[in-house]
Amino acid sequence: MELSPRQRSAVFVLVVVVLAALGYYLVVPAVTHSHGSARAAVTPASTPTAPAPGTTPASAAAPTVSASAAAAGGPDIYAWLPFTQQDLAAAASVAVRFSVDYNSFTYTESATAYVGAMGGLVTSQLAGTLRSVYQTPGVAKLRTSQKQVSAGTAAISSLRAFGPSSMTFIVTAGQRLATSDGPSNARTQYAVTVTGSGSSWQVSDIELQSAGNT
Repeated sequence: MELSPRQRSAVFVLVVVVLAALGYYLVVPAVTHSHGSARAAVTPASTPTAPAPGTTPASAAAPTVSASAAAAGGPDIYAWLPFTQQDLAAAASVAVRFSVDYNSFTYTESATAYVGAMGGLVTSQLAGTLRSVYQTPGVAKLRTSQKQVSAGTAAISSLRAFGPSSMTFIVTAGQRLATSDGPSNARTQYAVTVTGSGSSWQVSDIELQSAGNT
């Protein structure tokens, strides 16, 4: 039986809702990570404080993936997916680490050093793109004139899409920017796509969440 336009729209909405719910179920939106490379050392220092009892320092935070439902006696949802729980955790970790580095830089840093700090987290194609954007004349001049020093943080909000060799995470990236005009804070949501398999993943694309990276 052929569905009417209204019925087809209803089915489409249902599929989108189910996919969103599955992504939230798989990836707990509590992935936080702070930038820990030597580049952050140029950020104005502050007096360290001891973490509250029972809390974990931000630098030690790691991707948290929900346990398999099989452990609670329910169906093993990973049996229906093209990746394992370990694969998901590895991919999520790469997405978070990259997002932190993406928003971490200093005006004294070259484009090569900025991208180099990401190590093997990005594909060669994306590395070239990031290098070009970083050294765009207008962007580079503003960064130097304002003596910008940025420190990034990141947390995964959801899993937007996935396949046998790719996953797209919605990442909420934080940025604390220190400039000659004073400090500022910003938060932006990105769609970060990682490609690979097993424990080997690299970021191949990053776009604003609203741009729709799938």
